[in-house]
Amino acid sequence: SNSHIAITRIMFEKTLSDLVSGIRSSRRNTALYISQNIAEIKTELQSPDFFVKSNALQKLTFLQMMGYTMSWAAFSAVEVMSSPRFAHKRIGYLAACQGLDPDNSPVVLLTTNLLKKELRGATVGGSG
Repeated sequence: SNSHIAITRIMFEKTLSDLVSGIRSSRRNTALYISQNIAEIKTELQSPDFFVKSNALQKLTFLQMMGYTMSWAAFSAVEVMSSPRFAHKRIGYLAACQGLDPDNSPVVLLTTNLLKKELRGATVGGSG
């Protein structure tokens, strides 16, 4: 059953490349396309799966660079930063660096404490 869920996830989840391609091909309705993708990203960020969450954060970080806000996903960035996989951590830290407003985010303290814990921890740059 877990393999069925993984196959379903791979079949229906858009990657960052899919998002970029879709934005390029939807010249007339770019705002509509992006708003639909943000709705999908919000759903993906609720997943317990770090692969799904980190993929959603990658897409959201890209959209943030295009001028869309991602402050509403601050806690998801912290969750991905806490993943045991380095590849996920890296996405979470990038999202936090780009998307969190240090003056206005309730998760800045969580981020700071997590970073301190990581730096004190055993393996920086572990598997992933």
